[in-house]
Amino acid sequence: MEKNIEQLNDEEIEIDLVELLYALKKRILVILAAAVAGAVIAGAFTKAFITPLYSATATMLVLTKETTLSSLADLQLGSELTNDYRILILSNSVLNEVIDNLDLDMDDKELSGNVTIDNPADSRILEITVENPDPQMAKTIVDELAHVASEFIGDQMEVAPPKIIEEVEVPEEPTSPNPMRNTAIGALLGVLLSAGVVTLITIMDDTIKSEDDIQKYLEISALGSIPDRKDYISGKSKKRIKKETQQKDRRKRKRGRHK
Repeated sequence: MEKNIEQLNDEEIEIDLVELLYALKKRILVILAAAVAGAVIAGAFTKAFITPLYSATATMLVLTKETTLSSLADLQLGSELTNDYRILILSNSVLNEVIDNLDLDMDDKELSGNVTIDNPADSRILEITVENPDPQMAKTIVDELAHVASEFIGDQMEVAPPKIIEEVEVPEEPTSPNPMRNTAIGALLGVLLSAGVVTLITIMDDTIKSEDDIQKYLEISALGSIPDRKDYISGKSKKRIKKETQQKDRRKRKRGRHK
């Protein structure tokens, strides 16, 4: 008995999925229109309201030729040393000195939020990246930050300061936002939203539309059905036209016989 109930439940789920797929297919134009609308809105919003940001990156070498063996042992070089450097670069002393030197209209927290420090795997390299709406200002800030941080690290850790090994160039293309990605996300959201609405409407719709629905939902047999008035009128019109055509043919035949 339990197996039969489980089989019935599985059949109902399959029927519901088929109906849902049919409903989605029936409204495919609405879903495509929602995807286009979402893409257009996301693309327009990205260009109109999101400020492009440019990234400039300075590269620093943690170890230099002047680093002594004793300092290497004391500082336990490797990932620990690069982590120490990362903390020192983002310290208030370094950030505030950069702000004062460049007369920036921001505090140390705002500047820290625009700075990213990365340590490539299995290397003793630190990459300092600064984001700014102005590409030239991004280069200026990262140059000054690398210079100030190098001197500060050398003084505080009593080692040879890290060496800046790559000249910073003015970025030509913004790194964010990504219009193509945002447009694709907008289109995807449009599809998901419209498909969700169609699914909700299909699930909430409990109206009886056919004899099969009566058998399925009410579990009773239909004794009969009333034809749609439009179909009835259409069928009646076809019969009338057919009858008039037959009468015209008969008249033509009679006229031909009299001649």
